[in-house]
Amino acid sequence: QVQLVESGGGLVQTGGSLRLSCAASVASGRTFSAYAMGWFRQAPGKEREFVAAINTRGGSTYYADSVKGRFTISRDNAKNLVYLQMNSLKPEDTGVYYCAGRLSFSTTVVTGTRNYGYWGQGTQVTVSS
Repeated sequence: QVQLVESGGGLVQTGGSLRLSCAASVASGRTFSAYAMGWFRQAPGKEREFVAAINTRGGSTYYADSVKGRFTISRDNAKNLVYLQMNSLKPEDTGVYYCAGRLSFSTTVVTGTRNYGYWGQGTQVTVSS
């Protein structure tokens, strides 16, 4: 089992940058490196959508087309942290951003809301025009 806590959200102008962090607390007997991780977001009145994912070792990543080239997901397994660096932010990036984790025994990237069993409480990102 893993508990996830996001931080780093806030208000930023169009074109600005933010870095989100997700701190993981892992149950005894497990290591953070056993979890594939992802970032999702949810805008008001819309469904939660996939943003980015990273595999257990950090060697493979995958992005939604809407953020490709602007966002970068990374992880530090020694510190139990996952990051989402967001550059060139747009108003349509506004929403609550969630960190998600899935116990994984492979090195594949995991996408899709239904594939993740552990979620953080979310952090608000607001991009003003």
